[in-house]
Amino acid sequence: MEALGDGEGCKIVMEVLGDGEGWKRKKLDVEDYLDFIDDRDLSLTVRQLREATLMEMVSTMELMDLQRSSLLDGVSGDASLTLKEVKDDLKYLSWQDCHVTSVLTYGAGGTSQSSAGVSLRRKVGKVAIEDSVHWRVEFDTLRSKMATGVVPTSFTGLKSRDHLGLGFGKSSDFVRVSDLQRVKFGRSKVAVIRNSSNPGSETVEFKPASEGSPLLVPRQKYCESIHKTVRRKTRTVMVGNVALGSEHPIRIQTMTTTDTKDVAGTVEQVMRISDQGADLVRITVQGRKEADACFEIKNTLVQKNYNIPLVADIHFAPPVALRVAECFDKIRVNPGNFADRRAQFEILEYTDDDYQKELEHIEKVFTPLVEKCKKYGVAMRIGTNHGSLSDRIMSYHGDSPRGMVESAFEYARICRKLDFHNFVFSMKASNPVIMVQAYRLLVAEMNVLGWDYPLHLGVTEAGEGEDGRMKSAIGIGTLLTDGLGDTIRVSLTEPPEEEIDPCRRLANLGMKTAELQKGVAPFEEKHRHYFDFQRRTGQLPIQKEGEVVDYRGVLHRDGSVLMSVSLDQLKSPELLYKSLAAKLIVGMPFKDLATVDSILLRELPSQDDKDARLALKRLIDVSMGVITPLSEQLTKPLPNALAMVTLKELSSGAHELLPEGTRLVVSVRGDEPQEELEILKTTDATMILHHIPYADEQTSRVHAARRLFEYLSENSLDFPVIHHIEFPKGIHRDDLVIGAGTNAGALLVDGLGDGILLESPDQEFEFLRDTSFNLLQGCRMRNTKTEYVSCPSCGRTLFDLQVISAEIRDKTSHLPGVSIAIMGCIVNGPGEMADADFGYVGGAPGKIDLYVGKTVVKRGIAMEGATDALIELIKEHGRWVDPPVEE
Repeated sequence: MEALGDGEGCKIVMEVLGDGEGWKRKKLDVEDYLDFIDDRDLSLTVRQLREATLMEMVSTMELMDLQRSSLLDGVSGDASLTLKEVKDDLKYLSWQDCHVTSVLTYGAGGTSQSSAGVSLRRKVGKVAIEDSVHWRVEFDTLRSKMATGVVPTSFTGLKSRDHLGLGFGKSSDFVRVSDLQRVKFGRSKVAVIRNSSNPGSETVEFKPASEGSPLLVPRQKYCESIHKTVRRKTRTVMVGNVALGSEHPIRIQTMTTTDTKDVAGTVEQVMRISDQGADLVRITVQGRKEADACFEIKNTLVQKNYNIPLVADIHFAPPVALRVAECFDKIRVNPGNFADRRAQFEILEYTDDDYQKELEHIEKVFTPLVEKCKKYGVAMRIGTNHGSLSDRIMSYHGDSPRGMVESAFEYARICRKLDFHNFVFSMKASNPVIMVQAYRLLVAEMNVLGWDYPLHLGVTEAGEGEDGRMKSAIGIGTLLTDGLGDTIRVSLTEPPEEEIDPCRRLANLGMKTAELQKGVAPFEEKHRHYFDFQRRTGQLPIQKEGEVVDYRGVLHRDGSVLMSVSLDQLKSPELLYKSLAAKLIVGMPFKDLATVDSILLRELPSQDDKDARLALKRLIDVSMGVITPLSEQLTKPLPNALAMVTLKELSSGAHELLPEGTRLVVSVRGDEPQEELEILKTTDATMILHHIPYADEQTSRVHAARRLFEYLSENSLDFPVIHHIEFPKGIHRDDLVIGAGTNAGALLVDGLGDGILLESPDQEFEFLRDTSFNLLQGCRMRNTKTEYVSCPSCGRTLFDLQVISAEIRDKTSHLPGVSIAIMGCIVNGPGEMADADFGYVGGAPGKIDLYVGKTVVKRGIAMEGATDALIELIKEHGRWVDPPVEE
C-alpha cells in the first residue's frame, strides 16, 4: 500500500505471499474507497485517498477504525476530508499473527501525513515501513523469528520495567511505533531497545499479548455493545443432548462431591442434581479406578432414564481422560496441569528451544485426546484456573489474566490444527476482579482472531452462604451484563444441589437482561479500563472553613456503606446505633471499622420530637452523614444535615433556599439528556447517588452508570459516586444479593464507584448492611472481616469441607484484613491461595498441610488439631487478635 508520493520521503510496502489463499492486488479510486469505508472513524486527505493502493483478499477485508488525531491538525497542502469527527488520538500500531492492523506513516519533516489500516485475516508475508529520516520497522507475521524497529522521539504509554504487563496512563494513549525485538513467536519478552533520535532513551520491558502481539489495543472490542446487553454470538457446541451457545439458553451446571468410586452414591447425587434442574453435571476422575467407575455410573443413570450430560474433570492424568472419553459427554482439561508438571511457583528461565520443546510435548500428549473426542463426538472445555497455571506460563506472563488466556490458547491452537471445534473456554479465579479481566481479555483476543467459541463462567472457591453468592454474582453477573457467557456454575461450599437455585437466578437475570436489551442512548467510552483495574477515586469530603461538624467521615476511603433509616428506628436510639454497627460507650455511638458511614432519612422527625433529633445529632457529631430530601430540609431543617437534590431541583434553583453552606448530595439516574447533566459542572456536591430503581425494566443501571462516569471523567468532575439500588417489596434474599452483586459489582470491579446504598422495604436492616459490606469486600475494596477462599468440594476432597470450613470460620471470622484459604486437596490449593495469607489444605487422608502464602510451612498435621495449629500459625505471624467480648 503506497500512502504517499515518492517525494514525501515515506512509503509503505505490503507484500502478500500467495500460498494458494487467493490474494489479489486492487487499485481503488476515491469513490470506491469512500463506498467501502462507509461511516467508519477515518480521516484522510483527498490526495491520500486517491493514491492509496490496498491489498485485498477476495473474500475478506476489514479496515481498522482510526480516529482523528491532533497530529493531523495543521497539515499543509491538500484539504482534509473528514468522514466522522472524533476527539481521541489515533490508535497505535498493533500486530498479531495473521492479523496486521493500523499503520501510521511519517513524512520527511516529521509531521504525520497519513493513516490507514487494514486487517488481513489470512497469512500475510512481510510488512515493511520505511522512512530514511525517522524509522524503519520490519516484521514477518508467518510465525517467524524476529521483528525490529526504532521508535520516534515522542513515545508514551509504557510503564516501568517491574510491571508485568503493558500499562497506559489512560486508555486513549497512543504508542506510535514500538521499537521491538522479538526472539520467539508469541511469547518472548519484547523490549524497547533504542530511539534513533534519542539514543539514551530508557529501555522498558513488557509482555506480549497472546498470539504473538506485543501490544493490546486499549479500545479493543470485548463485547457486542457498550450501550446495552447483547449476547455475544458464538457457535453451537453439543454436550450430549444439550446445546451450548448464543442461540440457546444459558445452561447451568454443578459438580458432584461424592467419591467417584462410590457408584451408588454418585448416581444418587447426580439424580438429585438433575431433579433440581441442572443441565450438566461434572464428576472428578482422578485415576483408572474412578474412570472404570464412570462407565458404571453412566450406564446406571441411563437405565434409570437420566440422560443429563456428564463432564469428566481431569487433572494430571491424560490416560484417564482417554479412557473416560469413551463414556462421558464432555472432558474438562486444565491447561495448567494436563501435560505440564505440577507448578512449583518458581520463576524459571526458558530458552526458546526449551519453550518450544514443552509446546511440542503438550501437543504430543494432548493430540490423542482431541482425536478421540472427535471420534466419539465428545465435547471439551479448555478450563484455565488462575490457581494452577504452569511454571512456564507464569515465568513468561506472570500470575495474570494474560497468562490465563495464553495457557488456554496453547491448547486451542492444537484443537484447531486438528480441525476440532466442539469446545468451550473458561477462565476461573477466586478473585472476581481477576476473573472478569481474564474473560474480557479472552474474548477480545478471540475477536481479533475471528474465533467464536462459547464460554463457561464461574468464580472458583467462592465460599458458602451469602458470601459465596455475592462473589459469584460479582464475577458472573458482570460478564452476563456484558453479554458474555453461555453456561455458568455458582461454586459454593454447600451440597451441589444447593448451587442450582442461585445459579438459575443468575442465568435468568442474564437472559432477561439480554432479551430486553436494556441500555442507554449510545455514547463514546474512553475512560473505563476493561482489562486492568484502575479505580476512579472520588474526592472525599474535606473540611471547610466555618463548619462546626466534621464531614470528613461521611464517606470511607476504601468504599462507603450508606443505609436508609426510618422514623420508627429513631424511637430506639441505642438499637439503631447497634444496627449501624457503631460501638456504644455509656449509650453514646462511636464509629468502628465496620460502622455504616452515612444514613438516608427520607422523612425528618418533627421539630418537637427532641429525642429523635438528639439521636440524629449524636450521629452527626461522630461524623456520620445524615442525608435528607431537599423538601424535608426546607420544611423541617436539621442542622448540619446533607440535602439530597435532583438535577431538576438544581436547575430550578430550589436548593438556593437552603442555609448558606449546606452540603449537597445529588441524585442522578445517568440516562438524562446531556444538557441536564451540565448543571453538575457548576455544582459543589459532597457526593452523587446513582439511583435507578431495580424494577425499572426500561434502563440498564450498569450502562447508565458507565455513561455517567464517562461524563464525569470527560469533564474532570471527581465527585464520589454511591450506587443506590432500591429493590421492590417481596424480592427474594438471593435475588437481592445477586442483583446487588451484578448491578453494583459490575461497576466496582472496573473501579467505578465509591460505595453502596441498598434499600428494600421488607428485608432486615442487618441483612442489607452485611450485604453491602460483603459487596465491597468481594470487589476487593473495604475489608471488614476475615476473607475466606473456600473450595466447593469434589471427589478429591480429603476431609469434610463443610464441617471444617464452619469450624475455622467460627474461630477466625473476627480478623479483618486476614485471608484464609480452605482447600480440600492440592489440585488448585497452593495456586488458588495467591491472594490468601494462610492456607489449610488437605495433603493426605486425615492429614492437613498449612501454608503461608504459597509456601507450605507445616505438613501432615492430624486433622483433629489442625484448626488450632492454624490459629497458632496466624499468631506467629502477628496477625491474631482476640475476639471481641460481647457487651
